[in-house]
Amino acid sequence: MSSTEHNLPELYHQTPYDLLVIAHRGASAYYPENTMPSFRGALKLNADMIELDVQMSKDGVPVVFHDAELKDHTNGQGIISDYTLKELKKLDAGSWFDRAFTGTRIPTLEEVLEFASGKIALNIEIKTEAVTDSVKGGVEEECLQLVKKYGMEDHVLFSSFDYRAVAHLRELDSDIPVAILYDPSQSNKMMPHELVNKYRADAFNCSHRQLSRKWVADLQEHHIPTFIYTVNGIRKMKKLKAVGVSGMFTNKPDLLLNLLETTK
Repeated sequence: MSSTEHNLPELYHQTPYDLLVIAHRGASAYYPENTMPSFRGALKLNADMIELDVQMSKDGVPVVFHDAELKDHTNGQGIISDYTLKELKKLDAGSWFDRAFTGTRIPTLEEVLEFASGKIALNIEIKTEAVTDSVKGGVEEECLQLVKKYGMEDHVLFSSFDYRAVAHLRELDSDIPVAILYDPSQSNKMMPHELVNKYRADAFNCSHRQLSRKWVADLQEHHIPTFIYTVNGIRKMKKLKAVGVSGMFTNKPDLLLNLLETTK
């Protein structure tokens, strides 16, 4: 699919396969998700982009973590937005995956941007599920400010299942690349191109289970870059490549890269 009519990260135009290999929460098949080891692993495996999830700590710092609840991926309990950054940094975010990663910490978005700057593009997914009365919002502003601090405007793609966050990002910056993460409850049965136009987005992200032939035709007709999650099997990778999607989120970037190398 052509990306010429949409404001995508500059790295999109540099991939040798015309298909972005996006490391889902880093190389999360091999490292604890959304941690620096996982992000360093994605870079080592030559992924084109890292996908990560951002939400706010109690004291208003964007931190990288997927779930609202801490219990499954740390040794903590409760909701992430009920903890300050100092408190979150005391938690072990690695031993749940393997004891070899004991002591791995929850990273801040700033730490990831500092690591990624000049090396690899980022898909920053804004999470709003954990917003409570103690967290008044502002995650979009904080994330955008940090992206600009590290000069990553041309190497990020923001996305969210919360269409309000997508709209807010577009209000804050008319040029920053943003993607709709398809959520049926907010979409009123609109076609992908209608959602992209309504929210002035640059791309459309959805599950491989949601992508239908009708959607593929719609997206291709309107030249909308399309990124599909989370694809970890070789058969599904081959099928989506044949369809012509713009990129895939995968926990195994090496598997997708091997496929692209052998079929180019």
